[in-house]
Amino acid sequence: MRSGSAGTPPGAVVDGRVQDSTAVGLALKQLLARNEILETRAFVAVSDAVAAFRVLKLPPAATKAEIDSTVSRELNLDPTRMATRWVEVRRTPALCEVYATTWDRALVKNAAEAARIAGLDPVVVELKSACVARLVAEPTCVVLDTLSVPMEVFLIASGIPQVWHCFHADASLGNDLAPVLAGPLRSVMRFNRRRRDTEFGHQSPVFIVGEQMLPTQVVANLAQMIDHPVLELPMPARIPPELRYATYITCLGLMMRRSK
Repeated sequence: MRSGSAGTPPGAVVDGRVQDSTAVGLALKQLLARNEILETRAFVAVSDAVAAFRVLKLPPAATKAEIDSTVSRELNLDPTRMATRWVEVRRTPALCEVYATTWDRALVKNAAEAARIAGLDPVVVELKSACVARLVAEPTCVVLDTLSVPMEVFLIASGIPQVWHCFHADASLGNDLAPVLAGPLRSVMRFNRRRRDTEFGHQSPVFIVGEQMLPTQVVANLAQMIDHPVLELPMPARIPPELRYATYITCLGLMMRRSK
């Protein structure tokens, strides 16, 4: 396996959105050449900032037309700017569960175009939240990525992303960091608890993704503030030292994707 990591020019990517496809594509092209990567098929993970998603629970006998209608009602956005897709993830005698997502066509097009400028064929474009959900062994949890700018929070239940939230925070605050992280985490968990049939309870852990674990006192304070266990997300085996942890787990989750 060959792997590599590189930054993008200033302003080319802003808050997870590709603003300059040419600049990103050229940086990617140089990265591929530097690491002698000749593969041309590309799986692309994009920030959840370019999309919105919902997990919908419908009657067990819901038809495709009824699901289409519910998705259109729940994701009532401008169809000229946004594209929508849904997939059935579970059907039991009690319910039909559907994962629906809608994305900004222009922003996803920018990411795909960057891959093409680098000489790649973007055969799959997927949200980071779906990639991360595949890598977490705990089916119901929260993942806090302190490495991304802005920081990101993913709430996962039954192995499916339920909520995504981003916020800006200064990771150099030391022991003062706990209150800064606690606010967004509580907001995400409160939002999820307002929904019906939630499976996220007080014993569901919060996993921290970072190059280094937060100081012990920060972890203890954070756990007390949010009333949930706070743990370091277990490091995958054989992580290349030159790759950022959050980038690596996103790539692994993307490769685990099951193509239809």
